Amino acid sequence: MNGGSLLATFLVVFRETLEASLIVGIILTALAKLNQKRFFPHVIASTVVAILASIAASFVLAALTKSAQGNVQKIIEGSISLLACGVLTYMVFWMNAQARKMRSEMELRIEQAVTGGEYFAILTLPFLAVFREGAETVLFLKAVSIQNSGVVSFWGGLSGFAVAISLAYLLFVGGRKIPIRTFFKITEYFILLISAGLLAYGIHELEELGWVSPIVYPVWNINHILNEKQGIGAFLKALFGYNGNPSLVEVSLYWMYLSIVFLFLKKPLKIISHL
Repeated sequence: MNGGSLLATFLVVFRETLEASLIVGIILTALAKLNQKRFFPHVIASTVVAILASIAASFVLAALTKSAQGNVQKIIEGSISLLACGVLTYMVFWMNAQARKMRSEMELRIEQAVTGGEYFAILTLPFLAVFREGAETVLFLKAVSIQNSGVVSFWGGLSGFAVAISLAYLLFVGGRKIPIRTFFKITEYFILLISAGLLAYGIHELEELGWVSPIVYPVWNINHILNEKQGIGAFLKALFGYNGNPSLVEVSLYWMYLSIVFLFLKKPLKIISHL
């Protein structure tokens, strides 16, 4: 297990767990303000069920991909990598667009559910929010494991989960002022770098299938200087999808992707906020 896998796993689990924790915390806070603490056990139970459903989804995904061999394996791995890249990118932009109004909108939903007697909504809101983050985590970790020889870091995931839960606890229970926005801003850059690596890896798999022309392969080969299979090279491969001998298409799409997403981070698309 190398440090790149540990850090990538930590970042993904931390980010997703923090998002889910904030939503659950907002729901519980809104219920407390409405003197509806009697629904706390229901929200907690719904959250636990969502976590268990996410774990079940991870086993299902593992079972579906375990027996794949040859070209089928490359198709699955390439598709998962590209899908994870797309979802990760959307997640970052969605969170940027929703961060300021998420609390007020969620509190309004809870208030409407309580006053309208829509108690089922109080159960489904935390479940859907947590399961969405959990399903995304399963997808992302699978993509990370694919480019890391099928391995993810248990301790990276556990520490990411623990840190996110601790921050949410300090914020909602301890009443501490936590710079959540700063955490999101720092992690989003790392997440997008991970995403760029997944994009390049997915394209690499499609090149091996013959579905995408590499144009020039390799553009360079520096594995004798920084080998992707050991040391710092293995760390960078696990974290950012480093490839010591990439094709021209991989390199071009990698930098094109980063240029576009960082440009739109400064000027986010308005349509994202409505999705």
